[in-house]
Amino acid sequence: MGGGTSLRWRIAILVSAAIAISYLDRQTLPVAVKAISNDIPLSNEQFSTLQSAFLFAYATMYAGGGKIVDLLGTRHGFTAVMIFWSLACASHALATGFVMLAISRLLLGLGEGGGFPAATRVVAEWFPAKERATAMGIINAGTAVGAVVAPPLIAFVLGFTNWRWNFLLTGGFGLLWVAWWTLSYFAPGEASGQMPGGINTGPPLPVDPSKRFPWIRLFRLRETWGLMTAKFLSDAAWFFYLFWFPKYLYDARGFDIRAVGMFAWMPGAAAGVGCLVGGAFSSYLVRRQFSLGVARKLALGVARKLALGASAVMMPLAILVPHVRASWAIALFCIAYFGQQSWSTLVMVLPTDLFPRGVVGSVAGLVGFGGAMGGIAFGQLVGYLLDHGFGYGAVFAIAGTFHIAAFLIILAAVPVLSPLDLQRNLRYQGAQ
Repeated sequence: MGGGTSLRWRIAILVSAAIAISYLDRQTLPVAVKAISNDIPLSNEQFSTLQSAFLFAYATMYAGGGKIVDLLGTRHGFTAVMIFWSLACASHALATGFVMLAISRLLLGLGEGGGFPAATRVVAEWFPAKERATAMGIINAGTAVGAVVAPPLIAFVLGFTNWRWNFLLTGGFGLLWVAWWTLSYFAPGEASGQMPGGINTGPPLPVDPSKRFPWIRLFRLRETWGLMTAKFLSDAAWFFYLFWFPKYLYDARGFDIRAVGMFAWMPGAAAGVGCLVGGAFSSYLVRRQFSLGVARKLALGVARKLALGASAVMMPLAILVPHVRASWAIALFCIAYFGQQSWSTLVMVLPTDLFPRGVVGSVAGLVGFGGAMGGIAFGQLVGYLLDHGFGYGAVFAIAGTFHIAAFLIILAAVPVLSPLDLQRNLRYQGAQ
């Protein structure tokens, strides 16, 4: 039992490393954008379009990638998407103009879109319900590691060579991870639905492929739409903070690449704390014999006041960013990153608690699709507002409201958090 427990947490760290690499890859362009602009001039709207290209492909593959992972299995599915996105990241080094950068961003999004659905499936395969939020917190903390490493690493590399080498380096990290994953990972007890040490994965779907639950029918469930809509709103803010933070420091605060390398890692570190606090707090409540619904929702509710406050009440503090001195602005970004990632950890684990393991990857993919589409919609609006004289004040004022609305939507769409009987829920909701 002890060995099985140790193995589960090693697997969580392994997957967390993949997520860290994905965030390092996607952050390379935003952090290096000033150096890139010396060779390939970019307006705010063009910068938004580059991120939208990434997010559009990311959204599409997040939805489809979840289904692919369900069909191929976690081991082979994760291997395929990691190789693809690593090569796509390296392809940025070949860009000579805006169009080629956009194509590379599109390809990177196609690859990375399969990452979190695969990670969610790992959690469903290996962890009991009482440990899933903690496991997802560890995995989601990989986003923070990538965000922390990116600014100083990219600034360091730019100090010795040009921006193209950053993409070759970060792409190479992904290929090294593939070797680690191939040697380390296996999927336990898929056919029986029982994990080592008596871990129950929830109600399994039929193994016969002809009896698999049709993917399209997930759209008839209130819970699916609720999670997708909440993710649309919260990730609209998150992708803005993630992609625009370095550019904001360059454009609005006058930072150079050295200053960005010195300070832009701090919100990423706060995000890592948020991931761990959000997941650990919810898992603590489950271990204290609260029902899953009470634990998750209490964790989300307390977000208005305590550890998850940045995902509700604290999130509007971001509105103050353009109106305070630079040191305070960075502190406010730290609060926003902390709150977003504590929130995200809990939202990402909800599909593992609600849905049978056979469709967890698909549901996680749809939820991620909603988040990426929110990032596209708001990102394009940000570029338009900045290029038409509205300034960052208007942008932060909008972004600061999204998490509160998302929290209310989750409360309405998932009033009771317990494993769903899909056939029964469809009959019930169809009768209403």
